[in-house]
Amino acid sequence: MCIALLSTAHPGYPLILLNNRDEYLRRPTADPEWWAEPNSHVLGSRDLARDVQGTWLGITKHGRIAVLTNYRENSPGAVVGLRSRGSIINSFLTLPPDSKLTTNRFVEELVAGGDGQAAGGFSLACGDILGPLAIVSNRASATDHVPWIATEKGQTVGLSNTAFGDRSWPKITQGERLLKEALKKSQATGESEDALIKRLLGVLSVDTLPRLDGHASLENYLPYLSESIFIPPVGDPNEGVEAVVSHEAEAHTLYMKGLYGTQKQTVILVDASGRVKYFERTLFGHDAKAIPIGEGDREYEFVVER
Repeated sequence: MCIALLSTAHPGYPLILLNNRDEYLRRPTADPEWWAEPNSHVLGSRDLARDVQGTWLGITKHGRIAVLTNYRENSPGAVVGLRSRGSIINSFLTLPPDSKLTTNRFVEELVAGGDGQAAGGFSLACGDILGPLAIVSNRASATDHVPWIATEKGQTVGLSNTAFGDRSWPKITQGERLLKEALKKSQATGESEDALIKRLLGVLSVDTLPRLDGHASLENYLPYLSESIFIPPVGDPNEGVEAVVSHEAEAHTLYMKGLYGTQKQTVILVDASGRVKYFERTLFGHDAKAIPIGEGDREYEFVVER
């Protein structure tokens, strides 16, 4: 169950974004990179399990930023997957650099056109690095149902796999608290940017998941995933291996079995000059084997073009 934490509480960085991507560990995912033409202005990883190759987190050379967390629908009649959630965030990030479409207008079209409601449960934070950011979901039927964050200094907000504003999830409230504390400590010590990133990765690595017996399945763990920011590998490591090898399933369901956990950790820092530091750590390869810390790290740095 993914988590995104966004903050405007650090005086040196008008926007800080942290993200854990929790996923089935054999699900193929590209490392972060600048995308191919005509979308070479977009930086981010991509999900390779579906043809649309959607993302869950990205930023552009011209200051657009977006992060998406999904959540399960509870009602049997809810729409699930008629539109890829990854394609929704792609449609925002891949807007041409000279597009005059504002975040507000994008949200209006997404909601009014029904595209948001045609996807499974999600919360999408999108906007400009200088804010504000809209929080649009498949629940929104009108723009007056869309809250905005990063509207002023000192805000710290968490999103996870539940509706925005649900305060019942410990991982959200703990994540917000720990991020606030980390930023205060960083300011007090005047630490370097690299030290700050290391500190923020520490927040993303807080593991408070209750441990069940060694034969517990992912389904057994589902009620507890909301309790931990970091999700260690859980589930049956052998489940689905034969299907992946033989491709005896539809492409987008091939990898929805086996071990599940935090696959990637991302920290994005935006400073007052518009300089962006993008750091992403991949923890597991497509074989669900752990990658030694540091070997899966990717860093990018650029100044937003206005």
